[in-house]
Amino acid sequence: MADECYGHPQLAAVYDPLDPDRPDLDAYLLLAEELGARRVLDIGCGTGVFALLLAGRGIEVVGVDPAAASVEVARAKPGGERVQWIHGDVDELPVLHVDLATMTANVAQAIADPQDWRQTLHGARRALRPGGHLVFETRDPAARGWEEWTRERSHRVTELAGVGAVENWVELLEVSGPLVTFRQTYVFGADGQVLTSDSTLRFREREEVERDLAAAGFALEEVRGAPDRPGRELVFLARRP
Repeated sequence: MADECYGHPQLAAVYDPLDPDRPDLDAYLLLAEELGARRVLDIGCGTGVFALLLAGRGIEVVGVDPAAASVEVARAKPGGERVQWIHGDVDELPVLHVDLATMTANVAQAIADPQDWRQTLHGARRALRPGGHLVFETRDPAARGWEEWTRERSHRVTELAGVGAVENWVELLEVSGPLVTFRQTYVFGADGQVLTSDSTLRFREREEVERDLAAAGFALEEVRGAPDRPGRELVFLARRP
């Protein structure tokens, strides 16, 4: 099931306006160009920001996400007709023969259940053509990024057109081994409505990811750092042999 911040229609509608700057996607665009990808599967496409950037470059894109509300936001955006949007999970997709499969932002970590993660990797492999690539990022546990997830650090108020003031913040709830749970709170100023979304991320060590990729039939080609977050993210580039 999708977290409320992606699956609740009201929260999905304000997701992009509350986080409009996405420099993290630049590296993925460059990688798609580097690999000469002409057909891309965007796993966990959310509200479609990355998929639409790819489509704007003439790339054929399939976007899949389990959050129906986010997919509807993506489909309604300008240029949305250029992307094939699918509400569902990657392991349910037919063979697509894509050149590149991506999981940007927190997608890989949000798949916290080990069985779901294995199914996602196998689904990505099945969707790729032989020689195609999978790329995704995960936060390096050594950076202990969750220690910054406090109300004091994250609190902000944003004025949104047609919505009014939206107050939001993040609070850490629990750290249990590799699992980190946090709550996002949204207060809509017009009527004081409060909505919350609890999420759990899995902080995988590099060695765990390498083992999972090998078990799913991938050949790991490279582990990079995220240019916009040096020392905090691991970016895995793997190939379907």
